[in-house]
Parts: sequence; structure tokens; C-alpha cells
Amino acid sequence: MRVAIIGATGYGGAELVRILHQHTAISEYTLYSSSQAEVAISDSYPHLTTISNQKLQSINIEEMSKNSDVVFMATPSGISGELTPSFLENGVKVIDLSGDFRFNDPDVYETWYKKASAPREVLEKAVYGLTELNREQIKNARLIANPGCYPTATVLGLFPLLKNVAVDLDTIIIDAKSGVSGAGRKANIGTSYCEINENFRIYKVNEHQHIPEIEQTLKLANSNLGPIKFNTHLVPMTRGIMATIYCKPLCKISEKTLRELYQHQYDNDRFVRVRKMGEYPATKEVYGSNYCDIGITFDERTGWITIVSVIDNLIKGAAGQAVQNLNVMLGIDEGTGLYGPPVFP
Repeated sequence: MRVAIIGATGYGGAELVRILHQHTAISEYTLYSSSQAEVAISDSYPHLTTISNQKLQSINIEEMSKNSDVVFMATPSGISGELTPSFLENGVKVIDLSGDFRFNDPDVYETWYKKASAPREVLEKAVYGLTELNREQIKNARLIANPGCYPTATVLGLFPLLKNVAVDLDTIIIDAKSGVSGAGRKANIGTSYCEINENFRIYKVNEHQHIPEIEQTLKLANSNLGPIKFNTHLVPMTRGIMATIYCKPLCKISEKTLRELYQHQYDNDRFVRVRKMGEYPATKEVYGSNYCDIGITFDERTGWITIVSVIDNLIKGAAGQAVQNLNVMLGIDEGTGLYGPPVFP
């Protein structure tokens, strides 16, 4: 397979380079950038010196279509929606890491992302790429809408519960926290060292663009789900997301039953690990890996369920999941290029 990465200078693009470099089914990967054409990728990322000194190329859809079987769009929102239709017309498959194809309704995208939506007829071709939920559809897809990082952690944490347990839907509270790399590489006052070091803050209160994506996906588990309570916080660390989720079941349930339910849901999903009773995951335990670790408990005193779901936002929340979807599309081992254990400490 020959693949192209558009947006290779972002953190998600750099992680794609790292993963695809050791991917046994990829014969060639080519890097593209609209802002740094003719600059070697190792100039932007010195850690790639002698590993990949490839120069970034300008985006030319016709030339790229001749030389690529699959294109990864590691671009800001709004760009893929413009470029992807032409690639599809040329017979090239696309895996989009932005939010441009995640919504069934273009009005939802335009409301939350403040950008023009991709054409409706293209949106209808997209398969939502949360592999653990849509594996069969992904196998034959030509366009994958890779999920957002927060939705990945949240949906994997909540889906089995909403699918199998009667829950008071008005009690669902999602308290999510992310490392600074989730904001991207572009310089920003709010993510500068002096602003974020020894600091902890909430952001995009009640208006994070991942809210409708989470709601849309969780309605597949329970169609009665209404608006969710979801807020995000910035943590002074580089990588990682922790979604701590609270809700109240309509009947008493044991922690043992909950854990068995989750184990059954993810029994054949190698990248979701359900932790043993009384054990709750930390972000460091999935650092640099494609794993999502989940801990769950029921508090008999208060009658509330607590779910803790952690991922590496750049891997399972972006590049790793994109490659997992690629593997499913190719019909090869789903973990190809992704088997490395987490980096610890």
C-alpha cells in the first residue's frame, strides 16, 4: 500500500509517520503540507533525523491520486471537507482525522465548528471510525471519519452501560481532562508554558465541539438519550485524556455485574482493557499506545455508577485509531503497527 499524509507537521501527522514507518503493509508513505513544502520533515521534527528526511510536498490532488491508495487527512477542520471529494472521485480512499465527516446532519457541523460543511452526498459515504463499534462497516468503507479524542474515551466508557443497563439519562455527567498536545502544535498564549504550567483550568464550558459527536454516537446505544453534561479541562501534561463519567442506574446493580458486562462487550477488542475490580486506570498507563483502559464501580451508599476511561489523545484518540481503521479496511491484522506496549514511566 502507498499512503499519503496531508498535514504531516502537526502532532497527529507526526504520530502517523512514526506508526507507518514500522507498518509492514505500507510500502511507501509520502508527506504533504500546505505551509512547509520543500522542507524536510526532520527539520520540523529532529527526532526523525536519519529515520525520515523526506521533504514535504505541495498538495496536488491529481498527482497524489496517481501515487496513493489511501490519504490520511491530519488537517484542521474545514480543509478535508474541501479536498476529500476529489480524492474519492479519483478512487482514492480517505481517512479523515478532522471533524469534517463525523456528523449525519451538516447543520450540526456548521453550528458547532463555525465552518461550511462538506457536501451532503459526501457525508453520506462516510463511516464513523470508532473501530470497536463499526468494524463491519469500516471493512468496505472508502471514507472514514476518525473520531475525536474526547468522544473516543467517552463513548467507549459509556456505550456498554447505555446499551445494557437502564440508566437515568438526566444524571449523566462527563468530566473530561486532556493534556496540552490536544490543542495542536500552533503557538497559542493559552497553551504556552507560563500559562499552563502549575495550572489547571476548564475550557469551552458547555460548548465543546465534541459534544454533538458524543451525543450522536451514544444514541446508537440508547435512542432516548438527550443533551449530555460534558465539560473539558486542560491539565499541565503533554499527552493523555481521562474521562470520569457519573450516572445513576434505575435499579441496583453490583460492580461484579458491571465489570462482566464490559468484559463481554469488549471481549474481542484487543485495544480496550477492562481493569479488575477496585482498580482504576491512569493516563500514564496508556501513554504512547493505542489502548483505552476502563475502570468501573457502583457506589452502594449513593447509588451512583462511576466510569473512568483513559486514552493517549494522539494515538487511540487520533493517529493510532486511524491506522487501526486502515488495517480493518485492508483486511489485515487489526493491530499491525500498533502492538507496542505503553511507554512507562
